[in-house]
Parts: sequence; C-alpha cells; structure tokens
Amino acid sequence: MKTILTTVALLAASNVFMTFAWYAHLRDLSARPWIVAALVSWGIAFFEYMIQVPANRIGYSLLSVGQLKILQECIALTVFVPFAVFYMKEKPTLDFLWAGLCIAGALFFIFRRGLGAQ
Repeated sequence: MKTILTTVALLAASNVFMTFAWYAHLRDLSARPWIVAALVSWGIAFFEYMIQVPANRIGYSLLSVGQLKILQECIALTVFVPFAVFYMKEKPTLDFLWAGLCIAGALFFIFRRGLGAQ
C-alpha cells in the first residue's frame, strides 16, 4: 500500500507541474512570443520529470505499465479540472463529469484483476 500511495503522491505532484507547463502560458504569457512560452514551459517541465520518473520507477515495482498510465491519466484529470476552473477561469461543464466517468471506467478495467504487473 505504501508503494501505491507514494506513486500516487509523486504523480499528483508531477501533474501539477505538468499542467502548469502545458497550459499556464496561455494565460500568463499570451502576449509574449511563443519561444518564451516554450522555454518557460520546458523549465517547469524539468521539475515535472524529476518527480514523474521516480514515481513511475517506484510504481512499476508493483503496477504494470498500463496500470501506471491509466492511474496517471486519472490523476491528470483530477489536477486539470480544478486548474481549469480556478486558475484558467473556465466554466465547469458536465463534460468534465463525463470525462471523469470515462476515466473511472478505465481505472476499473485496468485494475479489475488486482494489483501486480500482469
């Protein structure tokens, strides 16, 4: 259980950096040339990778690569929705709910046989 919790915590932290690297420039650097946004995003992404790589290595000791990927996508959506609503000021829609249900279905199918690489 500690492995799973560590993996989830590291992936969550990594996804915060990833989300900011991918999308924050749309709000904060929209008046700057795209190359500035790309360089800033790469700088942020460095920290994302410094967390994400250990997260996947730790998780892979117990999870399959498919389970890691679906888990990451679930965490990404969990991080992205509040980011979109509170930081980017997007209006929440039912589409967020439907996407979340699809991810929940993916989690069910990838984990239905239990934990452990398969």
